Amino acid sequence: MKKVAIVTDSTSYIPKELLGQYAITVVPQVLIWGEQTYEDGIDIQPDEFYQRLATAKTMPTTSQASVPNMHKAFNDLLEQGYDVLGIFLSGKLSGTMQSAIQGRELLEKGREHVEIVDSQTTAMSMGFQVLAAARAASQGASIVECKALAEQSRSHTGIYFVVDTLEFLHRGGRIGGAQRLLGTALNLKPILTVADGKVESAERVRTKAKAIERLLEIIEEQTAGKGSVRIASLHANAEAEAREILKKAEQRTGAVEIIASTVSPVIGTHIGPGTVGIAYMAGM
Repeated sequence: MKKVAIVTDSTSYIPKELLGQYAITVVPQVLIWGEQTYEDGIDIQPDEFYQRLATAKTMPTTSQASVPNMHKAFNDLLEQGYDVLGIFLSGKLSGTMQSAIQGRELLEKGREHVEIVDSQTTAMSMGFQVLAAARAASQGASIVECKALAEQSRSHTGIYFVVDTLEFLHRGGRIGGAQRLLGTALNLKPILTVADGKVESAERVRTKAKAIERLLEIIEEQTAGKGSVRIASLHANAEAEAREILKKAEQRTGAVEIIASTVSPVIGTHIGPGTVGIAYMAGM
């Protein structure tokens, strides 16, 4: 039985030490800023991105991971003798799944050894799915077993986050069901989630402090009575605030794994600076 290699895209933003530990391959999303094009997490890092965003006259846009990069990632791993499992950003948020499918179709041989899964989410909600499959692969699980585990884990993961403004999601066309909050949210801090692959409104709260407290309550509710709770903070240029939220979430959930994560520049383009949140996996 062949060993299994896991591929994901840069919006998972799994910490580098875990990527290295499980030999996870990351295909970068694309950031376009004026006349320049950057590969997410390679040519531009979050700190640099937010510093530039603060004074930018031209706002960045994004593009899905490229077909050639997908093809190369798959082909390189096949040549090393692996079966390959790709787990990617929700197809309702990006064309990345299509890039992966096209990249597989371009393979001259071995395409039957490449499986692709839509995570139906993003950030560390996807990251936990990737890690679940990668950990199983490291213990000798087959490609069939790893894919089944990844698909099973989708219903055990979630993400909730608080944005300072809906402007960035609206401008990028990623606002989904939260669209109805526009025009009513001037004095509100919406708690958003990713449901059925799309950004949706969970609740509306009057202040950010109250929104964060409610976010913590929601995470506690979603993980209550479930074993093996894993949580990760996420933030867009709000590290100190995110770490404090993560500490409180750990205390409330009794998590067995705690990860301090940021969000990639591509995700930051759509949610805007000041966003904080928690992703989780529970019950498996």
